[in-house]
Amino acid sequence: MPIKMEASVNVLGGALQECSRDPMTGFFRNGACDTCAEDRGSHTVCAVMTAEFLAFSKYVGNDLSTPRPEYGFAGLKPGDQWCLCASRFLQAHEDGVAPRVNLAATHARALDIVPLEVLHEHAV
Repeated sequence: MPIKMEASVNVLGGALQECSRDPMTGFFRNGACDTCAEDRGSHTVCAVMTAEFLAFSKYVGNDLSTPRPEYGFAGLKPGDQWCLCASRFLQAHEDGVAPRVNLAATHARALDIVPLEVLHEHAV
């Protein structure tokens, strides 16, 4: 059965904008935080990486900064935009280390996990 992408709508109700093509991000690796039922992690928050968040993510078990050439992954650095799992973003918010968020590039499905007010608090 083919994967069915959900409508590309952002948290503001408009068309979902691109998050990043350098590095290439997204569940579908199309540069946008598009999602579908198979995206168990809800990679829907377009976040702007910070050194503090990258260190936190590594500490809690998801190392986003170390290059993994076998997967074509160069590793993220501060300033890179990345489609982050909504639950990881919420965890970082609760721990005081949430990265900034590009609301226009954050998928509406993120609202299933992260309240809009929290996303607004961290908006770029």
